[in-house]
Amino acid sequence: MRKESSLLTRLSESATLAMARISRELKEAGHDVISLSLGEPDFDTPDFIKAAANRAIAENYTHYPPVNGYAEVREAISRKFKRDNNLDYSPEQIVLSTGAKQSLANLALALVNPGEEVLLPAPYWVSYSEIVKVAGGVPKVIPTTIEHDFKLTPDQLEAAITDRTRMMIYSSPCNPSGSVYSQAELEAIAVVLKKHPGIIVVSDEIYELINFEGQNASMASVDGMYDRTITVNGVSKGFAMTGWRLGYIGAPEWIAIACSKIQGQFTSAPCGISQMAAKAAVEADSDSVAYMKEAFLKRRDLVVDGLSKIQDLKVNVPKGAFYIFPDCSKYFGRKAGDRVIKDATDLCSYILETEYVALVTGDAFGDPNCFRISYAASEAELNEAIKRIARALEKIQ
Repeated sequence: MRKESSLLTRLSESATLAMARISRELKEAGHDVISLSLGEPDFDTPDFIKAAANRAIAENYTHYPPVNGYAEVREAISRKFKRDNNLDYSPEQIVLSTGAKQSLANLALALVNPGEEVLLPAPYWVSYSEIVKVAGGVPKVIPTTIEHDFKLTPDQLEAAITDRTRMMIYSSPCNPSGSVYSQAELEAIAVVLKKHPGIIVVSDEIYELINFEGQNASMASVDGMYDRTITVNGVSKGFAMTGWRLGYIGAPEWIAIACSKIQGQFTSAPCGISQMAAKAAVEADSDSVAYMKEAFLKRRDLVVDGLSKIQDLKVNVPKGAFYIFPDCSKYFGRKAGDRVIKDATDLCSYILETEYVALVTGDAFGDPNCFRISYAASEAELNEAIKRIARALEKIQ
């Protein structure tokens, strides 16, 4: 008898992965699909990182590593935190995982009890809410607006906190909006959090190296927040290493120990070869991969310029990552032929089916008024995609 768990029925399929799957199916059927759905750099991993991985194979980093990662890699990440973020995390405070997604899951499972609330400023990365559900927690969404660059205000935070609030998770630069919190903005949010010492903050900084504003600000660097903040990072985005599956945290030592305990029962340590490749990445000067950020900035400007010419789309200028999150709500309730566009999900389906451009509905990110475009694609693809999107939207009356 087929019987799925109740947990499985509560979880949603990842919208980004679902759209990527549909795009592949349409391509296999012979359609010219431009997929702007996945958050993956379209660059290859730099050669110096590949060389480090090859050395690791030759030097037999092919056995079980310690659950929290090789000491030499954690030491390298400790130096990186100090150099780039002015954060003092000892190697014992660092845990390496099979991608930053596992780091986030470890944290939820180690720290959130059933029924406790986790604050998610929206838009948020698609998996935050589902990871919270796996841990038995309750995602509590705090809506933001495009007019405020999709950033949480202190007043919004204060209004959302209850006696059941356990954690807040946010990303900066943000997936999906590209928003970046300044040091001053984080300090203002911290003023509220300091009134509620039981709340733990998870700062997802995976897009740290794709920040068009300069130095990335870290919540753990704010006075009074170090002992209750976990900094999550990894090598997937900034070093084009998505397939290497290597993320890490810096945290108070008791939290690092707790995450190691959880991880030890699921996956144990991440791949040793990936760890040594990541060591080479975090030890490198960030200038070695600056060409990626420069390319993303050029593409951002291209896409913002193109979308801004579409009358009923509302577009802001993201300050990091490689996403744009336009507000498309003016199209809701209107028709393309006999087809009614009810929401962003309908709009994305319509654009995919008529013009073969794959986007992701904002509903998956906690904001049903928007859709996400990943501009991790060639300029030629982006120009063509904008033409197709504009053509599809012109038909909506």
